[in-house]
Amino acid sequence: MTVTMLLALGAAGADAAPTHLDPVRLFLDADPLVKLVLGALALASVWVWTIIITFSLRLVALRRKTDAYEAEFWTARDLEAFQKSAKGQQSDLPAARVVAAALGEWRRSVTGKVDREAARARLAGAMDSVVAAEAEALGDRLNFLATVGSVAPFVGLFGTVWGIMNSFFQIGQQQNSSLAVVAPGISEALFATAVGLFAAIPAVIAYNRFSHRVNGVESRLQRFADRFHGSLSRELDQL
Repeated sequence: MTVTMLLALGAAGADAAPTHLDPVRLFLDADPLVKLVLGALALASVWVWTIIITFSLRLVALRRKTDAYEAEFWTARDLEAFQKSAKGQQSDLPAARVVAAALGEWRRSVTGKVDREAARARLAGAMDSVVAAEAEALGDRLNFLATVGSVAPFVGLFGTVWGIMNSFFQIGQQQNSSLAVVAPGISEALFATAVGLFAAIPAVIAYNRFSHRVNGVESRLQRFADRFHGSLSRELDQL
């Protein structure tokens, strides 16, 4: 009698419904197409977090190096010599490329007869072009965050709709509309929407935050270019 009771309790425990959601089990039990959707969303989420971490580190390093470069730049007496000395370590900085473009245009503009107003316009155009290019290059990777933030919820919804359709098909096949029959399939389907939101929410937050930071970098670079343009303009007045 005791052995029979233990076997019965064991069978009942094995058939008992789970007490919590198991994402791994939901994925394994899902329809193949839903699995494909979940896998794609998981990869997108991993890539989103990779961009978030690497871009954050890049912005921190860029700010630190730019602070050091500008502090040395404004105290330098010979800009040509300063640029040559900083060429190895700081040539990858946006501010350094703005200076390089300005000095290159300066050398061409002061050769021969000097037209001060035309030279000022060319210097401003050269620096503004570099500022725009640097801001565009810095924010290039943010496009993926925007894409995931806008598309991922709909991809997850597609997986959900497909999973629910499959659940109703199973109801028709078994001719049983019991909630116990349809609930597992609907849970697996709704899991796709949850994963889609899990990928989209950090992407949207990071995109908005990083876009603001990129705009700040661009504004700072533009202020640096304007200040340098003023210095060069005063030099032109003395020619």
